Amino acid sequence: MPHTHLDTARITWLHTPTLNMLSAKRRIGVLLFDGFWLLGPGTVVEMFQTANELSGSRAGDEQPYEVQFLSIDGGSIASSSSARIWTDRIDTRFGGGFDVLYIAGGYGAHAAARDERLLGWLRSVRSRTRAVEAICEGRLVLEAACPTTLDSLQVSRYPSSVANEVALSAADERNDCARSALMVIKRDLGAEIARSVADRVMPGMAATWVPLPAEGGTLSVAEKIRAAAHWMEVNSDRSISVADAAQVAAMSERNFLRRFKHEMRVTPSDYLLQVRLRVACNFLTETELPVDKIARRSGTGNGDRLAKIFRKHMAQSPTEYRARSRQAAQT
Repeated sequence: MPHTHLDTARITWLHTPTLNMLSAKRRIGVLLFDGFWLLGPGTVVEMFQTANELSGSRAGDEQPYEVQFLSIDGGSIASSSSARIWTDRIDTRFGGGFDVLYIAGGYGAHAAARDERLLGWLRSVRSRTRAVEAICEGRLVLEAACPTTLDSLQVSRYPSSVANEVALSAADERNDCARSALMVIKRDLGAEIARSVADRVMPGMAATWVPLPAEGGTLSVAEKIRAAAHWMEVNSDRSISVADAAQVAAMSERNFLRRFKHEMRVTPSDYLLQVRLRVACNFLTETELPVDKIARRSGTGNGDRLAKIFRKHMAQSPTEYRARSRQAAQT
Protein backbone atom coordinates (compact mmCIF):
# COMPACT_ATOMS: atom_id res chain seq x y z
CA MET A 1 0.00 0.00 0.00
CA PRO A 2 1.54 3.37 -0.99
CA HIS A 3 2.48 5.88 1.68
CA THR A 4 0.10 8.71 2.43
CA HIS A 5 2.04 11.97 2.24
CA LEU A 6 1.56 14.92 4.54
CA ASP A 7 2.87 17.23 1.83
CA THR A 8 4.31 17.23 -1.66
CA ALA A 9 7.62 18.91 -0.95
CA ARG A 10 9.44 15.92 -2.37
CA ILE A 11 8.04 14.69 -5.68
CA THR A 12 6.97 11.08 -5.13
CA TRP A 13 5.21 9.06 -7.80
CA LEU A 14 3.15 6.22 -6.30
CA HIS A 15 3.06 3.84 -9.23
CA THR A 16 3.48 0.10 -9.02
CA PRO A 17 7.23 -0.67 -8.73
CA THR A 18 8.89 -2.48 -11.59
CA LEU A 19 10.79 -5.72 -11.13
CA ASN A 20 13.99 -3.67 -11.25
CA MET A 21 12.95 -1.64 -8.20
CA LEU A 22 11.99 -4.78 -6.28
CA SER A 23 15.48 -6.27 -6.62
CA ALA A 24 17.86 -6.35 -3.67
CA LYS A 25 19.96 -3.47 -4.96
CA ARG A 26 18.46 0.01 -4.86
CA ARG A 27 19.53 2.34 -7.65
CA ILE A 28 20.42 5.90 -6.63
CA GLY A 29 20.91 8.37 -9.46
CA VAL A 30 22.71 11.72 -9.17
CA LEU A 31 22.21 13.99 -12.18
CA LEU A 32 25.03 16.55 -12.51
CA PHE A 33 25.53 19.75 -14.50
CA ASP A 34 28.62 21.91 -15.00
CA GLY A 35 29.46 24.02 -11.95
CA PHE A 36 27.58 21.86 -9.44
CA TRP A 37 28.45 22.20 -5.75
CA LEU A 38 30.39 19.10 -4.81
CA LEU A 39 29.25 19.15 -1.18
CA GLY A 40 25.64 18.09 -1.70
CA PRO A 41 26.08 15.19 -4.14
CA GLY A 42 29.22 14.16 -2.26
CA THR A 43 27.21 13.82 0.94
CA VAL A 44 24.60 11.70 -0.85
CA VAL A 45 27.28 9.30 -2.06
CA GLU A 46 28.96 9.18 1.35
CA MET A 47 25.65 8.35 3.05
CA PHE A 48 24.78 5.45 0.76
CA GLN A 49 28.33 4.08 0.65
CA THR A 50 28.42 4.12 4.45
CA ALA A 51 25.07 2.31 4.51
CA ASN A 52 26.59 -0.34 2.23
CA GLU A 53 29.49 -0.77 4.65
CA LEU A 54 27.25 -1.01 7.72
CA SER A 55 24.53 -3.18 6.21
CA GLY A 56 26.36 -6.37 7.17
CA SER A 57 26.67 -7.74 3.65
CA ARG A 58 29.16 -10.60 3.47
CA ALA A 59 31.93 -10.73 0.91
CA GLY A 60 30.38 -11.54 -2.44
CA ASP A 61 26.89 -10.44 -1.43
CA GLU A 62 25.19 -7.67 -3.35
CA GLN A 63 25.28 -4.36 -1.50
CA PRO A 64 21.94 -2.61 -0.97
CA TYR A 65 22.75 0.59 -2.89
CA GLU A 66 24.29 1.40 -6.24
CA VAL A 67 25.00 5.10 -6.87
CA GLN A 68 25.33 6.30 -10.46
CA PHE A 69 26.44 9.75 -11.58
CA LEU A 70 24.61 10.95 -14.69
CA SER A 71 24.79 13.89 -17.08
CA ILE A 72 23.13 14.87 -20.35
CA ASP A 73 26.00 13.74 -22.57
CA GLY A 74 28.08 11.69 -20.14
CA GLY A 75 31.79 12.07 -19.55
CA SER A 76 33.65 14.38 -17.18
CA ILE A 77 31.66 17.10 -15.41
CA ALA A 78 33.43 19.92 -13.53
CA SER A 79 32.20 21.03 -10.10
CA SER A 80 32.32 24.62 -8.85
CA SER A 81 35.68 23.79 -7.23
CA SER A 82 37.03 22.41 -10.55
CA ALA A 83 37.02 18.82 -9.27
CA ARG A 84 35.78 16.55 -12.04
CA ILE A 85 33.38 13.61 -11.80
CA TRP A 86 32.93 10.94 -14.47
CA THR A 87 29.29 10.43 -15.42
CA ASP A 88 27.14 8.09 -17.51
CA ARG A 89 25.04 9.55 -20.30
CA ILE A 90 21.27 9.58 -19.78
CA ASP A 91 19.77 7.03 -22.16
CA THR A 92 17.44 4.04 -22.34
CA ARG A 93 19.66 2.03 -19.98
CA PHE A 94 17.95 3.87 -17.15
CA GLY A 95 14.42 3.22 -18.37
CA GLY A 96 13.80 1.08 -15.28
CA GLY A 97 13.94 4.20 -13.14
CA PHE A 98 15.55 4.79 -9.76
CA ASP A 99 14.77 4.35 -6.14
CA VAL A 100 15.79 8.00 -5.71
CA LEU A 101 17.02 10.46 -8.34
CA TYR A 102 18.89 13.56 -7.14
CA ILE A 103 19.11 16.53 -9.51
CA ALA A 104 22.10 18.68 -8.58
CA GLY A 105 22.47 22.40 -9.20
CA GLY A 106 25.24 24.44 -10.78
CA TYR A 107 25.24 27.10 -13.47
CA GLY A 108 24.68 24.37 -16.06
CA ALA A 109 21.22 23.71 -14.61
CA HIS A 110 19.89 26.94 -16.13
CA ALA A 111 20.56 25.72 -19.69
CA ALA A 112 19.49 22.19 -18.78
CA ALA A 113 16.07 23.49 -17.74
CA ARG A 114 15.53 24.37 -21.44
CA ASP A 115 16.92 21.12 -22.85
CA GLU A 116 13.92 19.16 -24.15
CA ARG A 117 16.01 16.01 -24.50
CA LEU A 118 16.75 16.06 -20.77
CA LEU A 119 13.23 17.09 -19.76
CA GLY A 120 11.74 14.34 -21.92
CA TRP A 121 14.06 11.78 -20.34
CA LEU A 122 13.15 12.94 -16.85
CA ARG A 123 9.44 12.69 -17.59
CA SER A 124 9.89 9.21 -19.05
CA VAL A 125 11.68 7.76 -16.00
CA ARG A 126 9.53 9.43 -13.34
CA SER A 127 6.78 6.79 -13.40
CA ARG A 128 9.37 4.19 -12.43
CA THR A 129 11.20 6.35 -9.90
CA ARG A 130 10.11 6.40 -6.28
CA ALA A 131 11.26 9.94 -5.45
CA VAL A 132 13.08 12.87 -7.08
CA GLU A 133 15.06 15.38 -4.98
CA ALA A 134 16.29 18.76 -6.21
CA ILE A 135 19.56 20.22 -4.93
CA CYS A 136 19.94 24.02 -5.25
CA GLU A 137 19.49 25.04 -8.90
CA GLY A 138 18.36 21.51 -9.72
CA ARG A 139 14.95 22.84 -8.74
CA LEU A 140 14.85 24.75 -12.05
CA VAL A 141 15.15 21.51 -14.00
CA LEU A 142 12.55 19.77 -11.88
CA GLU A 143 10.11 22.65 -12.23
CA ALA A 144 10.59 22.67 -16.01
CA ALA A 145 9.91 18.94 -16.27
CA CYS A 146 7.04 18.85 -13.74
CA PRO A 147 5.75 22.42 -13.35
CA THR A 148 2.53 21.56 -11.50
CA THR A 149 3.76 19.11 -8.89
CA LEU A 150 6.94 20.53 -7.38
CA ASP A 151 7.13 22.06 -3.94
CA SER A 152 10.81 22.65 -3.19
CA LEU A 153 12.16 23.40 0.26
CA GLN A 154 15.37 24.24 2.00
CA VAL A 155 16.64 24.11 5.54
CA SER A 156 15.33 26.96 7.71
CA ARG A 157 18.05 29.51 8.56
CA TYR A 158 18.28 33.13 9.62
CA PRO A 159 21.21 34.71 7.74
CA SER A 160 22.24 38.12 9.04
CA SER A 161 24.17 39.19 5.95
CA VAL A 162 24.81 38.26 2.34
CA ALA A 163 28.13 36.67 3.28
CA ASN A 164 26.47 34.61 6.00
CA GLU A 165 23.72 33.55 3.64
CA VAL A 166 26.25 32.22 1.14
CA ALA A 167 28.11 30.37 3.90
CA LEU A 168 24.90 28.94 5.31
CA SER A 169 23.69 27.79 1.89
CA ALA A 170 26.58 25.33 1.70
CA ALA A 171 25.77 23.93 5.13
CA ASP A 172 22.08 23.86 4.26
CA GLU A 173 22.78 21.91 1.10
CA ARG A 174 24.79 19.28 2.94
CA ASN A 175 22.23 18.96 5.74
CA ASP A 176 19.35 18.75 3.27
CA CYS A 177 21.06 16.01 1.25
CA ALA A 178 22.12 14.12 4.36
CA ARG A 179 18.62 14.01 5.79
CA SER A 180 17.11 13.03 2.46
CA ALA A 181 19.48 10.08 2.15
CA LEU A 182 18.91 9.08 5.79
CA MET A 183 15.15 8.90 5.29
CA VAL A 184 15.69 6.51 2.38
CA ILE A 185 18.17 4.40 4.36
CA LYS A 186 15.84 4.30 7.35
CA ARG A 187 12.98 3.13 5.16
CA ASP A 188 15.07 0.41 3.53
CA LEU A 189 17.41 -0.80 6.29
CA GLY A 190 15.80 0.39 9.52
CA ALA A 191 16.38 3.13 12.06
CA GLU A 192 19.43 1.55 13.71
CA ILE A 193 21.43 1.38 10.47
CA ALA A 194 20.33 4.89 9.53
CA ARG A 195 21.41 6.19 12.92
CA SER A 196 24.79 4.50 12.60
CA VAL A 197 25.24 6.11 9.19
CA ALA A 198 24.38 9.52 10.65
CA ASP A 199 26.81 8.99 13.53
CA ARG A 200 29.64 8.33 11.11
CA VAL A 201 28.92 10.93 8.41
CA MET A 202 27.28 13.74 10.42
CA PRO A 203 28.41 13.33 14.05
CA GLY A 204 26.09 14.93 16.58
CA MET A 205 23.01 14.96 14.33
CA ALA A 206 21.89 11.32 14.62
CA ALA A 207 19.64 11.71 17.66
CA THR A 208 17.78 14.63 16.08
CA TRP A 209 17.47 13.27 12.56
CA VAL A 210 16.98 9.56 13.26
CA PRO A 211 15.33 9.00 16.65
CA LEU A 212 15.05 5.30 17.43
CA PRO A 213 11.53 3.97 18.07
CA ALA A 214 10.77 3.17 21.68
CA GLU A 215 11.33 -0.48 22.53
CA GLY A 216 9.48 -2.77 24.86
CA GLY A 217 6.71 -0.32 25.71
CA THR A 218 9.06 2.02 27.57
CA LEU A 219 7.09 5.07 26.50
CA SER A 220 3.37 5.59 26.86
CA VAL A 221 1.23 6.16 23.78
CA ALA A 222 1.02 9.88 24.59
CA GLU A 223 4.83 10.10 24.91
CA LYS A 224 5.30 8.31 21.58
CA ILE A 225 2.90 10.70 19.86
CA ARG A 226 4.64 13.74 21.34
CA ALA A 227 8.03 12.34 20.32
CA ALA A 228 6.71 11.97 16.76
CA ALA A 229 5.30 15.51 16.88
CA HIS A 230 8.70 16.82 17.97
CA TRP A 231 10.35 14.90 15.14
CA MET A 232 7.91 16.49 12.70
CA GLU A 233 8.84 19.93 14.03
CA VAL A 234 12.57 19.27 13.64
CA ASN A 235 12.08 17.94 10.10
CA SER A 236 9.27 20.28 9.03
CA ASP A 237 11.43 21.70 6.26
CA ARG A 238 11.47 18.32 4.53
CA SER A 239 8.96 16.00 2.95
CA ILE A 240 7.28 13.95 5.71
CA SER A 241 5.01 10.97 5.15
CA VAL A 242 2.58 9.39 7.59
CA ALA A 243 4.68 6.24 7.39
CA ASP A 244 7.82 8.14 8.44
CA ALA A 245 6.12 9.76 11.44
CA ALA A 246 4.38 6.51 12.42
CA GLN A 247 7.72 4.71 12.42
CA VAL A 248 9.10 7.24 14.88
CA ALA A 249 6.13 6.49 17.14
CA ALA A 250 6.52 2.72 16.54
CA MET A 251 2.88 2.46 15.40
CA SER A 252 0.98 1.40 12.32
CA GLU A 253 -0.09 4.27 10.06
CA ARG A 254 -3.76 3.76 10.86
CA ASN A 255 -3.22 3.67 14.62
CA PHE A 256 -0.85 6.63 14.46
CA LEU A 257 -3.40 8.79 12.64
CA ARG A 258 -6.08 7.92 15.17
CA ARG A 259 -3.92 8.41 18.27
CA PHE A 260 -2.28 11.58 16.98
CA LYS A 261 -5.68 13.21 16.47
CA HIS A 262 -6.71 12.08 19.97
CA GLU A 263 -3.56 13.37 21.71
CA MET A 264 -2.83 16.54 19.73
CA ARG A 265 -6.43 17.51 18.84
CA VAL A 266 -5.42 18.01 15.20
CA THR A 267 -4.45 15.73 12.35
CA PRO A 268 -0.74 15.26 11.53
CA SER A 269 -1.22 17.32 8.35
CA ASP A 270 -2.76 20.23 10.24
CA TYR A 271 -0.06 20.06 12.91
CA LEU A 272 2.67 20.19 10.29
CA LEU A 273 0.96 23.15 8.62
CA GLN A 274 0.86 25.00 11.94
CA VAL A 275 4.58 24.41 12.45
CA ARG A 276 5.42 25.68 8.96
CA LEU A 277 3.25 28.74 9.41
CA ARG A 278 5.09 29.55 12.64
CA VAL A 279 8.44 29.23 10.85
CA ALA A 280 7.24 31.47 8.03
CA CYS A 281 6.00 34.08 10.52
CA ASN A 282 9.39 34.10 12.23
CA PHE A 283 11.13 34.66 8.90
CA LEU A 284 8.75 37.48 8.00
CA THR A 285 9.27 39.22 11.33
CA GLU A 286 13.00 38.69 11.82
CA THR A 287 14.51 38.78 8.30
CA GLU A 288 14.38 40.77 5.09
CA LEU A 289 14.09 37.68 2.91
CA PRO A 290 11.57 37.89 0.04
CA VAL A 291 8.33 35.96 0.42
CA ASP A 292 9.17 33.36 -2.23
CA LYS A 293 12.43 32.46 -0.49
CA ILE A 294 10.66 32.33 2.89
CA ALA A 295 8.12 29.94 1.40
CA ARG A 296 10.85 27.61 0.23
CA ARG A 297 12.74 27.76 3.50
CA SER A 298 9.66 27.19 5.63
CA GLY A 299 8.62 24.13 3.66
CA THR A 300 5.52 25.71 2.10
CA GLY A 301 6.67 25.52 -1.50
CA ASN A 302 6.53 28.91 -3.21
CA GLY A 303 5.31 32.44 -2.63
CA ASP A 304 1.91 31.88 -4.25
CA ARG A 305 1.20 28.86 -2.10
CA LEU A 306 2.33 30.63 1.07
CA ALA A 307 0.10 33.60 0.21
CA LYS A 308 -2.90 31.30 -0.20
CA ILE A 309 -2.17 29.64 3.13
CA PHE A 310 -1.87 33.02 4.86
CA ARG A 311 -5.11 34.32 3.37
CA LYS A 312 -6.95 31.16 4.35
CA HIS A 313 -5.64 30.80 7.89
CA MET A 314 -4.64 34.35 8.86
CA ALA A 315 -6.89 36.52 6.68
CA GLN A 316 -3.95 38.56 5.41
CA SER A 317 -1.04 38.28 3.02
CA PRO A 318 2.53 37.51 4.13
CA THR A 319 3.53 41.09 3.25
CA GLU A 320 0.69 42.50 5.36
CA TYR A 321 1.68 40.25 8.25
CA ARG A 322 5.28 41.48 8.05
CA ALA A 323 4.24 45.15 8.02
CA ARG A 324 1.76 44.79 10.88
CA SER A 325 4.06 42.73 13.09
CA ARG A 326 6.86 45.29 12.71
CA GLN A 327 4.52 48.18 13.32
CA ALA A 328 3.29 46.50 16.50
CA ALA A 329 6.88 45.98 17.65
CA GLN A 330 7.58 49.71 17.32
CA THR A 331 4.62 50.81 19.42
